Amino acid sequence: MAKISNEAREMYDKKIKPYLDEINASSEKEKSILDLVAKDSTGVGYKKLLLCDEMIYQASIYMIMNSLCLQIMKVKNNDVLNDARKALYKAIIYLEEIVTNIVNVPFSEIEDKVAEIKNTPLEKRYYQIRKLGLAIRMLVDAFGDNSKWRWSFVELEGRFAVVAKNMIDMKQTSKDYFDPNSPDYDNAVYCMRLLKSLLAKSAADYRDRYELSTRRIDDMRMGINFNLALRRLCITLGMTEEAEEVKKKALVWNAKMESDQKAGLSK
Repeated sequence: MAKISNEAREMYDKKIKPYLDEINASSEKEKSILDLVAKDSTGVGYKKLLLCDEMIYQASIYMIMNSLCLQIMKVKNNDVLNDARKALYKAIIYLEEIVTNIVNVPFSEIEDKVAEIKNTPLEKRYYQIRKLGLAIRMLVDAFGDNSKWRWSFVELEGRFAVVAKNMIDMKQTSKDYFDPNSPDYDNAVYCMRLLKSLLAKSAADYRDRYELSTRRIDDMRMGINFNLALRRLCITLGMTEEAEEVKKKALVWNAKMESDQKAGLSK
């Protein structure tokens, strides 16, 4: 790797100073919201939605800093990318604290949790899901295919898929999905399509991590769980044939997992 000149380092430090100031200001805002949460238990769900947005913003700033590093010094800045990764984990954790991190759960069991953000329109929830998903995709791309975090991103993206699903009011959104006259019809259709895609991807990713990296039974179980969550969603949307296909896949994966256990091929 070519040596980085002092001039380039100085230029980079100068360029990122406004962004560091933005990070500091955002961290102060996060702290003030958390102080409000500690003092006042009303509207906690809405405050945590704001905290999630703040973490997405911080992650975006860190990724801009990495882009500047690539532009000026021709190298990735793994430190700021790691800070972005931590910020996105925090964004997901704030959502998990509202709607739980349970992969395959009937909506009725988390309905009271989702009700904490009942005044947040579907359009806004869908927008936040897409924004968080885009930030995660940008981070994965910034680290590159050979990153040491490659397989850990399976967890990050899986947890994202879970909160994306759990923060949607399935009872109302499924009604809107079947009603072309609903003002939320388009949002419901696009949102459900996205959720299906996220769940299917996480199922496949956990299976790949099991097969190609860890050989850990809990990874295979997670893949199966994501398939079962996808099946539940398909049933909600009246996609009975697809639901049956996903169920068959889950059964095949479960048989494979049990076979590997017996053969001593898994941990």
